[in-house]
Amino acid sequence: MTKYIFVTGGVTSSLGKGIIAASLAKLLQARGYTATIQKFDPYINVDPGTLNPYEHGECYVTEDGAETDLDLGHYERFLNTYTSQANNVTTGRIYQYVINKEREGAYLGRTVQVIPHITDEIKRRMTLLGKDKKFNFVITELGGTVGDIESLPYIEAVRQLKWDLGEKNAIVVHLTLIPYLKAAKELKTKPTQHSVKMMSENGINPDILVCRTEEPLYKDLKRKIAQFCNVTEEAVIEAMDADSIYSVPLEMMREKLDVTCLQKLGMPLGNEPQLLRWKEFLNKLRYPKSKITVGLIGKYVELQDAYKSILEALIHSGAVNECKVEVRNIHSEYLTPQNVVEKLHNIDAILVAPGFGNRGIEGKIDAIRYAREQKIPFFGICLGMQMACVEFARNVLGHKDAHSTEMDSNTTNPVISMMEDQKKIVNMGGTMRLGAYDCELEAGSLSASAYGMTHISERHRHRFEFNNEYLEQFKEKGMLPIGKNLETGLVEIMEIKSHPFYVATQFHPEYKSTVENPHPLFVSFVKAAKEAQEAKKEAIIETEFEKMPK
Repeated sequence: MTKYIFVTGGVTSSLGKGIIAASLAKLLQARGYTATIQKFDPYINVDPGTLNPYEHGECYVTEDGAETDLDLGHYERFLNTYTSQANNVTTGRIYQYVINKEREGAYLGRTVQVIPHITDEIKRRMTLLGKDKKFNFVITELGGTVGDIESLPYIEAVRQLKWDLGEKNAIVVHLTLIPYLKAAKELKTKPTQHSVKMMSENGINPDILVCRTEEPLYKDLKRKIAQFCNVTEEAVIEAMDADSIYSVPLEMMREKLDVTCLQKLGMPLGNEPQLLRWKEFLNKLRYPKSKITVGLIGKYVELQDAYKSILEALIHSGAVNECKVEVRNIHSEYLTPQNVVEKLHNIDAILVAPGFGNRGIEGKIDAIRYAREQKIPFFGICLGMQMACVEFARNVLGHKDAHSTEMDSNTTNPVISMMEDQKKIVNMGGTMRLGAYDCELEAGSLSASAYGMTHISERHRHRFEFNNEYLEQFKEKGMLPIGKNLETGLVEIMEIKSHPFYVATQFHPEYKSTVENPHPLFVSFVKAAKEAQEAKKEAIIETEFEKMPK
């Protein structure tokens, strides 16, 4: 029978439930078990696809085209396995389903209530991934914090499921905070006690407590937490602040979180987790041999989570190249032709990030022009690719009013235009070109060399595309469509071969980068930045040498 592990949070938000869930799943996977993780979000939006990045951070896209919470990105990066539509459920989706059933008459005139109708639907979704026995463990992360009004139906559903499944088939891991008061110079357990008490009032006693802390939990403190929160001593897990999220699986292994879970669920321990590739990755991450600076040109740079997958992909590719990637966030809204040199002159590579809307667009175009003309390694993603085409059309082809119809519907040179199948769509949520699509690469191109193949599949999230009416003009002047979807003719990748590294993709390569399989385009991008930096240093040395008196 599939075993179920529920991860809840207390005291405060942003403690890292997703990282703890992913770390536990990684350890179970390393012991020879199969595991998947799902996220239940308490907000009423059907999915995060229509949420502003400032509200909710990045919207992650799965292989099957679901717009999901960014935690699913962590799940895939840790486990190196795909998630799907079933791995992210929101209150909005739950209520939408129940209301639709009520409208169809499925409840035979009965009054529809939170209990049992909403909680029954939550329970059905919680156990859906375990139905076909594909996974030994289904780990469910509950969004929000215990005590939130919107979380109550989920807590009740977990209470019922624990009773339905039995104590050996379902456990609750509660992530909480043990704050350190510097004035008193001591750790305080009272917030955790109150959080556990609140859960108990709702009928759930946590089986394991994972305690986030800035200072080590000494043995007597662990005993106190166990006694007052009604758990065993070995079930109090210390989760110290880590130097990287990728250190957490090893910290949880040291604290025997996986062992405690397996014992409570009556499962054999399996193989001792080795995590050799993981440790090798961490070693390269901690002890790089070089350092580069990448300028991230974006509209939402104030919030790091808005570009979470890109930042993680740069970490993965930096480790492969044994190089520390320092990301310098540059707000495109404040970039102008007058200050672009001042802002960008001392960086090694430029990445223009995805986004929507007109704000900050001209700044992105200025950054792309600088990267093209100064031969700085450039990587454009989605909107970054579209603006690269606009920049080239304006400054190389001579179409001064060239633009995307998303920004200027009246332009006489719409080098980027809305996809035909998008023009009649009214509803915004879940209606873009989403998920994985095939792409054929031109042999001998930089991208084909990076992938080591010519047939690839990548994930999309867009409504607008390159206007193929301008294709010949672009090719004639040296900006080449080296990647295409053969079925639709959609341009997927643009390259300038006369440039050291100029790659712009319509798809989102960052979604498929993982610790064990860093994305090849990011790996090549970082490598190109390293080589450009080394070439610059050599040029400076040569210049200084020539100045020396003979």
